[in-house]
Amino acid sequence: MGNRRRVAERRKTRPAVIGGVIAVVVGGAGFGAYALFGGGAAADDGSRASSDEKPKVKTGPLSAAEVTTTARAFLTAWQSGKVPQAAAATDEAAAATSLLTGYTKDARVKDVTLTPGKPTGDKVPFSVKGTVAYKNTEKPLAYESALTIVRRTSDGKPLVDWHSAVVHPDLKDGDKLVTGEAGTPPVKALDRDGGELTKQKYASLGPVLDGLREKYGKEAGGKAGIELRVVRGKSAKSDDLSDKTLLELSKGTPGTVKTTLDPALQAAAEKQVAKKAKSSVAVMRASTGEILAAANASPGFNTAFQGSLAPGSTMKVITASLLLDKGLASADKKHPCPKYFTYGHWKFQNDDKFEIKNGTFKASFARSCNTAFISQAPKLKDDDLTKQAQQVFGLGMNNWAIGVPSFDGAVPVQSAAQMGASLIGQGGVRMNPLNMASVSATVKAGTFHQPYLVSPDVDGRKLAKASRTMPAGTLSQLRELMSYTAAYGTAAEAMSGVGGDVGAKTGSAEVDGQKKPNGWFTAYRGDLAAAGVVQQGGHGGETAGPIVAALLKMGS
Repeated sequence: MGNRRRVAERRKTRPAVIGGVIAVVVGGAGFGAYALFGGGAAADDGSRASSDEKPKVKTGPLSAAEVTTTARAFLTAWQSGKVPQAAAATDEAAAATSLLTGYTKDARVKDVTLTPGKPTGDKVPFSVKGTVAYKNTEKPLAYESALTIVRRTSDGKPLVDWHSAVVHPDLKDGDKLVTGEAGTPPVKALDRDGGELTKQKYASLGPVLDGLREKYGKEAGGKAGIELRVVRGKSAKSDDLSDKTLLELSKGTPGTVKTTLDPALQAAAEKQVAKKAKSSVAVMRASTGEILAAANASPGFNTAFQGSLAPGSTMKVITASLLLDKGLASADKKHPCPKYFTYGHWKFQNDDKFEIKNGTFKASFARSCNTAFISQAPKLKDDDLTKQAQQVFGLGMNNWAIGVPSFDGAVPVQSAAQMGASLIGQGGVRMNPLNMASVSATVKAGTFHQPYLVSPDVDGRKLAKASRTMPAGTLSQLRELMSYTAAYGTAAEAMSGVGGDVGAKTGSAEVDGQKKPNGWFTAYRGDLAAAGVVQQGGHGGETAGPIVAALLKMGS
């Protein structure tokens, strides 16, 4: 950022020092006093550069005094309603001015009290209390936030590192806070049996309920209430984030939307993900595409529907169908599984550098041999895997309409080593649990059925279709591979005790910067198909596998 003029503010009274703590009293109606940090703030060293000397630019780590003094200046100005001074204490004055002005004008927050917590390095947590007032309606507001102090490179001045989340942690840059009549009426979401779905009952469903309201609020015939809400900007909307209600001042009249969720499966899914940090799972009916459950250990983001993660070896279900289609593999015929295979100048290897000598393709699939798949890369075109994923499994075309925001998977056309990596679910391939549950569902049903949470009969939307189905020979062999893996391969331990017509595939996806890979598991039992991921969990059979298996045991 460029240089800014330093604004000096006269203080009519000196701060009172009580017990070593500076108590800053902020003037203005409705604003209280608060204590900022222990021990006070260090004074300037008093040195000044002479007129013919170039001022030194301070560098290096921020001192505790710089952190506390800068945070104090920002919070004091914000609480006092002095937006220009608060914005000047940040490294993005224009953006800060806009959002802080809107905090009073658009969000209608008054009587603000800001109470800082104990700094940790350059980060300062603080609590916010205020009142949201709209016409004759008022309601208290309270939440926690934090700010970070950085040093401006041009002159070394410490400033608040500006992001919209400083004002409220639910804000993304470009979002704003607005209080007024909700743009969309509330909805009463029901499960398939007519029971009400709430965040209190099902912690994971917050983003789903927000998405249902955004899409069906007006269509369902409800009446808007008065709310403080996050209105998403362009960048957040491009990530499929819905507007979010933060505070309800007066209730609207909700419309009713029925979903396909099964209450027993949803409750079980919530319990399962609560056992594993960073876990997500999705369950669907293979023959119809109805989504029966979706849950996330981190309820703030719907990874089950919107996650974009490398699926690791669960992708081998799609790759295997491609190799079987092209006659490059056959379930019971011998297939190479060497320790290493080099393609596109990359040397690929198997987990623990194992090899299978004189083994079949079924054995390679069951043990998840990477080189068995990458060894076929020289015989494939760059777009073969992409076409297989799109045309047979309905993935990666950005045309799913499930009823709430979702990511439809991505299998981009790649070449050389990246194409080889894509065959084993790395490279540019990206999926989420719903995508991979759909893959197992396609294998079980024999054809792709787009997953959906709200019946298309509600709003007449069209569901995505696949342009072709697998040949009967490919389909029967693929089912054989997944069944064998569930009984004798890497999925056997997790699927132990899951009876009936079953199939499964495990996966582990390496991610840069993670000590442990993301663990994946996709499977079907009867007419149920499910998939899960545990980020940074390790092997999928040990982490995501038990979650998926527990849910498959509940029905068929």
